[in-house]
Amino acid sequence: MIQVSEKTGSEKIYAAFFNQEFPADLAIVVLWLAAGIAAIYVPGLNATPIRIMLILPVVLFIPGYCLIAALFPKNDDIGLIERIMLSIGVSIAIVPLIGFGLNFTPWGIRLEPLVISLILLTWVMVLFAHYQRAGLPPEERFRVSFSAIAGRIRREFLPQEERGVDRFLSIVLTLVILMVIITTVYVIVAPKEGAERFSEFYILGENQTAADYPDLIIPAENYPMYIGVGNHEYRSMSYTIETWTLRTEFDNITNSSTIVEMDPNNRLSLTLAHNETRIIPFDLFVKKPGYNRVEFLLFNDSVPGSDVTGYDRIKASYRNLHLWVNSR
Repeated sequence: MIQVSEKTGSEKIYAAFFNQEFPADLAIVVLWLAAGIAAIYVPGLNATPIRIMLILPVVLFIPGYCLIAALFPKNDDIGLIERIMLSIGVSIAIVPLIGFGLNFTPWGIRLEPLVISLILLTWVMVLFAHYQRAGLPPEERFRVSFSAIAGRIRREFLPQEERGVDRFLSIVLTLVILMVIITTVYVIVAPKEGAERFSEFYILGENQTAADYPDLIIPAENYPMYIGVGNHEYRSMSYTIETWTLRTEFDNITNSSTIVEMDPNNRLSLTLAHNETRIIPFDLFVKKPGYNRVEFLLFNDSVPGSDVTGYDRIKASYRNLHLWVNSR
């Protein structure tokens, strides 16, 4: 009786990645990821509607698809429709979790760390899915047969045995579905003039996370922070950021705060293209004790004169943030 030795782990890995054909669906995923990276970083391309068309599947479908492909490598594990629905649901769950985890890292929730984390996770899932399939007999492996899918869709919507009226209705239904898909894509990639326009304005702690803000301030010392501005106004925008240190007092009778003292702290200007975000290092510096609030003001096209102060200046800003501090 001949003994057949089992392959070692390294032999299985070598056989999977060097002796097996790479699945077509995973190859499309890899190419789409490369196109998505190009759509983010290639000048000119990242300012066109093509960017949204390439990025949406990377965020809403591909991560979940690769994870499901790794967990269910067999053809009969789950149906195609269930696989697609699970891919969308899992992707919607994965992306926020990555952002939540990045918030507790030195990199913070920024475009580059989020893209790199998403790409690396998807790549790992692609390699694991290929390894899982390669260990199965060829007839049991899940594979996407694009010709079979096209034939199935044709049989579902345009069956040959239908009568003339039914066939006509099937053609009309197919055209309606195509029009809905085209309209949806158009609405996403080419929003109308009435689309929501806004500017992001936020502050981050010294680790570029939404935490670790300075609260106990010693005068004449620098406290590193970051200010983030994002332009989603569908045009190039010129911004001015002002920071002010305030001493306020609360009136229990009127249930309101009064600004007793308001001194300028810092001011900078920047211009951002549409969909551009910039995170700017900022050192919080307080000249003397007694201040209990730091105000961050964002102005867009115009900045009021120096005669506008106090709450009038805060109300004149496009966006405003504040940080409560204790200056001793």
